[in-house]
Amino acid sequence: MVFSSAIFLYWFFPITFLLYFIIPNKNCRNIILTVASIVFYAFGQLQYLPLLLFSVFCNYIFGILLSKQYVSVSKRKNIVTFAVIVNIGMLCIFKYTDFFIESLNTILHTHIPTTGIPLPIGISFFTFQGISYVIDVYRNRTEGTNNFLKVLLYISFFPQLIAGPIIKYHDISNEIDNRVCTLKNTAEGLRRFTIGLAKKLLLSNTVGLVADSVFQLNTAQIDMPLAWLGAICYVFQIYFDFSGYSDMAIGLGKVFGFHFKENFNYPYTADSIKEFWRRWHISLSSWFRDYLYIPLGGNQLGRFRTGINKLIVFFATGFWHGANVTFILWGLFHGLFSVLEQSNSIPIHKMKGKVIGHIYTMLIVTIGFVLFRSENLYQAASMITKMFIISSVTLESTLLFKQLLSHYTVFILLICVVACLGIVPKLYQKGIVTKNVVECGSYVFAMILLVWSVIDLSASTFNPFIYFQF
Repeated sequence: MVFSSAIFLYWFFPITFLLYFIIPNKNCRNIILTVASIVFYAFGQLQYLPLLLFSVFCNYIFGILLSKQYVSVSKRKNIVTFAVIVNIGMLCIFKYTDFFIESLNTILHTHIPTTGIPLPIGISFFTFQGISYVIDVYRNRTEGTNNFLKVLLYISFFPQLIAGPIIKYHDISNEIDNRVCTLKNTAEGLRRFTIGLAKKLLLSNTVGLVADSVFQLNTAQIDMPLAWLGAICYVFQIYFDFSGYSDMAIGLGKVFGFHFKENFNYPYTADSIKEFWRRWHISLSSWFRDYLYIPLGGNQLGRFRTGINKLIVFFATGFWHGANVTFILWGLFHGLFSVLEQSNSIPIHKMKGKVIGHIYTMLIVTIGFVLFRSENLYQAASMITKMFIISSVTLESTLLFKQLLSHYTVFILLICVVACLGIVPKLYQKGIVTKNVVECGSYVFAMILLVWSVIDLSASTFNPFIYFQF
């Protein structure tokens, strides 16, 4: 079940919403949300519901064991190590088994058959939340709970269950026990959800059709204009797809009294790769910072070790996204430029706040996303080569370019550019528009977007979120 589907919008959410608000008891409300979350996951992949429940139960037990005051330091360390191994082990089995087998077959020229295990929806997200819960209890950053329902609700809560953002237990533990649902929060949550829905249906899906059309072509059919069109459309597609989902998740959370941290902060306005990762998929980058980069030593062990630590983190970031060498190289590609910026090999300090800094960042981001989107290295290399080497333009490619770049697509691309720049928040920060104008205007705008989105939904085909595959 996806947020942008008719069954969610017309049945699942309204029923859950009504049940939640007609029953005032806090414990009953938690049960309603938990049951709704289980139904939500089961609707998409019933066969993997036991895996989700097993993952939650394991981390619940690990949390209890780590909370025991009489457990020695060495035993606590062994427990948390075993907990991480169990979580990563489940992730590897269900997400990377066939990748490892295929890699082994390629290296050793063997013919070991692959398993064909389907990828459990959201496994990367709920596994990372389980790990963060266990480690935070180990670090005494949060108190483990003896209430299984609380851990189950924390990990399985349907707004963020299958595509994030990755929530840390200590950020919402208080709201699991005590939260206030007000009319203002409900209205703000629904507005945020509507904006995310529009990002997905009206922006991401539109430019996604263009990007898919280009990337599905034989590379011999692609010339420079088509290559750039496909790359730019995918840059917008993945941003509005994932930030749209995050908006919907944050909005739904707020409707039910939970306040999730922001996951995107206008990343395409960044003027360095370091700044880009402070703004892009914030919950994932902060997770790797807290649970991998800092334990490796962070930036406290000298410049060389800092660079190695960054490359390890970016390798893990790429590999987290999927069992494909293109994801790994995408991560290392970003890691390389992050290290170069840190070592001043790229004089980013001279580009800060300047147009050249934004151009440099978006060029790296765009090339990286071509690598990310490509099915294999050959397609990635061919696409990137086409982007920077002028080749003969055929009548066929020219006609396809004009067909893909319709007036409506140009209109949507212009909206994408404006939406990426965060113009309204900047006007508000500079005092050009008042808070009341922004508030009233945003609700009217959200209503227009909702009508437009519903009309689009009735005429569109199923188009799942990109991050469901991770």
